[in-house]
Amino acid sequence: MIEKLTSWAKTRSDIRAVILTSSRANPNAVIDAFSDYDVILVVTELSAFVPNDDWLHELGDPLTIFRDKTRTLHGLDKCSRLVLYMDGVKVDFTLWPTPLLRAVLEQEHIIEELDVGHEVLLDKDGLTRGLGKPTFRAHIPKRPTQAEFTDLVEEFWWESTYVAKHLWRDDLLPAKYNLDYMMKHHMLRKMIEWRIEVEHDWSVKPGAYGKGLKKLLDPDTWSALESTYAGASMEDNWDALFRTTDLFRVAANAVANALGYTYPEALDARVTRYLQTVRMKPA
Repeated sequence: MIEKLTSWAKTRSDIRAVILTSSRANPNAVIDAFSDYDVILVVTELSAFVPNDDWLHELGDPLTIFRDKTRTLHGLDKCSRLVLYMDGVKVDFTLWPTPLLRAVLEQEHIIEELDVGHEVLLDKDGLTRGLGKPTFRAHIPKRPTQAEFTDLVEEFWWESTYVAKHLWRDDLLPAKYNLDYMMKHHMLRKMIEWRIEVEHDWSVKPGAYGKGLKKLLDPDTWSALESTYAGASMEDNWDALFRTTDLFRVAANAVANALGYTYPEALDARVTRYLQTVRMKPA
């Protein structure tokens, strides 16, 4: 695929450089058959590639395409096209106009998009000269302040009251949204990742959406996390809610103790009593 990308880019005068990024440009990353090819195409004009997607077919037959909206970086437009080809190869293209690459090179620090790992596959004009070496520290969670820690804890307990309300109403979908998406993916996962970082001196990349947690957590903690997931039964989801709060409490206290922060025990106790009351309230 890399050879095909490079050969194809050589035939197009409007592509001036090709930069491979992310896991396939990181010597420490674990690669498998489903690992994406994350590619930055440095182009003369975005208009030659957006909105016309015909160029995507020059590399193969797309199975499906995700067209991301145009975004800005350093005040300049960039755009992405994510493509899964019929042969199962997935390529995430990011299109940068040449002025954007120059703007990136002028920055004091390397941007995360390149710091995750990068390899220049093609550079027709020497545009990438001076591109800093990656530190591979992008996406490592940063140490929270006491205020950030407290905000997360307070938001977690606030969100739990919505779960209780929806479960009492026998409203499965909103209950699942607040429990599985908001409480677990946005709050519990972040607290668990902070706990992992304090144990590894803020040097570990947990992976997007928690995909690396199973390898990083001890078996008991992973088992506890698994137990927070339930099916459609309201009673099972009530149990899952309290297992979620139990696991969050353990992780948050571990982080607080490691960082010398204060965990709001009184808030925890008040909301826990409230959740128990709602569970016992007649329908």
